[in-house]
Amino acid sequence: MSSQSPMIKTRKPGERIFCFLLVLGSVYLFWQAYNISGFSSLSSPGAFPLAASAAMVLASCVTFLNTLKLPAAKDVSFAYHCFPPVIATIMALILIYSVVLESLGFILTSFAFLFISIQFLYRRSPLITLAITLFALIVVYIIFRLVFQVVLPEGIVPEREILSSIKSLWR
Repeated sequence: MSSQSPMIKTRKPGERIFCFLLVLGSVYLFWQAYNISGFSSLSSPGAFPLAASAAMVLASCVTFLNTLKLPAAKDVSFAYHCFPPVIATIMALILIYSVVLESLGFILTSFAFLFISIQFLYRRSPLITLAITLFALIVVYIIFRLVFQVVLPEGIVPEREILSSIKSLWR
């Protein structure tokens, strides 16, 4: 028999708000399911969505009420628990990527984003990061630009001229 006390369940930061949003979302989905065909019969098109969303409303209400009863966790901050520094850093990199994509172009912006992100998350040799970055960028470029012919922002790299030079080598 252990002398340790059992773990007391606590409410984490943001848990009440999240559970309340689940209730609101479930009620909205219930309303949308009801608008399909009302509750005219068990074989109506909206019967299953109505039953599923009713179960969601019930479950989310029970979860919300149980969450309200829990004591708040001690020594846990919302910023660190729900928005840790790693997530904040990657989100900042994504924001920077989206801002400079049009001016620098897909190739340079994606290269910088991938290199910095992989180096930050993987924490290995910059040469390994460079190899992974180049491989990923080449694969993505081939799939989207050459196979699916998606027009990617060109920016300062003269992509069209490079592609036409490569194509002329094959002729």
